[in-house]
Amino acid sequence: MFVKDRGWLGEGLRVSPLCLLLAALLLSRWVAMAMIPLTDTSEARYAEIARLMAVSGDWITPWFREQVPFWGKPPLSFWAQALALTVLPGREFAPRFPAWLAHLGTVWLIGRYALALADRRRAMWAALIYSSMGLVYVCAGAVLTDGFFTLGTTASLVAAGFALRGQGRGWRWLFFIGLAIGLLAKGPLTLVLVGAPLMGWAFWSGRWRALMRALPWWRGGALMMLLSAPWYLAAELKTSGFLNYFIVGEHFNRFLDPGWAGDRYGSAHDQPRGTIWLLWVWAALPWSPVILWRLIQRLRRQREASAGWRPDDDQKLLLLAALVPVFFFTFSGNILATYVLPGLPFAALLLALGGGDVPARPFVWRALVVLMPVLALSGGVYVWRYPQALKTEKALIQCYRAMGASALQPLTYIGEAPFSARYYGHGRIAEMTPEKWLEHVENDPGGAHVLAVRKRLADSIRDRSPVPLTPRCEDRRFWLMSD
Repeated sequence: MFVKDRGWLGEGLRVSPLCLLLAALLLSRWVAMAMIPLTDTSEARYAEIARLMAVSGDWITPWFREQVPFWGKPPLSFWAQALALTVLPGREFAPRFPAWLAHLGTVWLIGRYALALADRRRAMWAALIYSSMGLVYVCAGAVLTDGFFTLGTTASLVAAGFALRGQGRGWRWLFFIGLAIGLLAKGPLTLVLVGAPLMGWAFWSGRWRALMRALPWWRGGALMMLLSAPWYLAAELKTSGFLNYFIVGEHFNRFLDPGWAGDRYGSAHDQPRGTIWLLWVWAALPWSPVILWRLIQRLRRQREASAGWRPDDDQKLLLLAALVPVFFFTFSGNILATYVLPGLPFAALLLALGGGDVPARPFVWRALVVLMPVLALSGGVYVWRYPQALKTEKALIQCYRAMGASALQPLTYIGEAPFSARYYGHGRIAEMTPEKWLEHVENDPGGAHVLAVRKRLADSIRDRSPVPLTPRCEDRRFWLMSD
């Protein structure tokens, strides 16, 4: 199972076709990152939080909107996105680029670990399989927090794997740096998704003493706290109540109470228990059927041989790291597909290192690798042709600016403005209830008025308006009107 580490490029400077395929796969994500507008709710919301951080200079508290702190996530991804918005071009590409860099780091960790466990070919396939999983490909260029979280958990578990093999002192410290990354990207859930596989491994293998000796727990723990704790303390001091909401609400009430009413920034999701397994199948497409088929084949061979599978210690750690996120959320109803993401790097490693020919059918596996880029490019072209297919206000904001009177006619959204409107409008968007707007127009009948109104309310607003309103343009949800 173990071979000499020969480096990613093999002997000399020869670049293998698999390396070129991986580079093309990674770079293909840039196309959709630049083409597709930021959509509501999650992407536009996080991008707007990052924009507010960049323009306000407040690097401690992420802000949901003016006077409303965002306590739902730690700031690591917002720091990276805000920095990208200040130095990179593109209203879409810039805030998405940090997620791509986080994905690149995760891919390197996967490949490096596979190289130590097997050989360069399997390392390349592990990186290819992971990068071409559906959810991974989406998150690799999306304004979300999950990419940094997965980078942190992967760094810690890969580092623990190397430390348990006695390889390299630097890996021992990377374990705690990865925990700090996770704590600053997602929170204390990091400790569960890293600690549970390691404790399960120690129990399964009976090597508790090896685990305790492999890592500098006291000094490493101090490093982890030094990197992460100052922000938690500063956030609580700056906006009192953060720790109670984030620790108790987001990490206990959210999962134990399916209809949790304390969510300040969205709505609770009440899914049937066990739905996380279906989400895993969806997230790992197109590779989940291959993984399941390989598992069925292994079980069949074991039954025919009347012998059980006896995984070695490396395989035990990979298996636990892949399954713990799914098991952990099995009995939770308030879940999202992204919750399975931390386990997918290790599912890819298991498939690539699972024995037999890799790939068993080269043409089929290469076709699976290019499937997601083809779908993403097709989707990008479709959205470019039919922009109303997405829930985004980019086109409406562009239409408003094209009217050439934005300084005299501020844009007012009737009701709550979507986050994409705030982001593309640079925060210069007014919000009014229908009654408030009608009262405003009655008090200023000679003024200039531009409003965005949901289509289901458009006829009612036009009928009740004291001034005639003319539709100017539309998107999926709103009409842009002016007098």
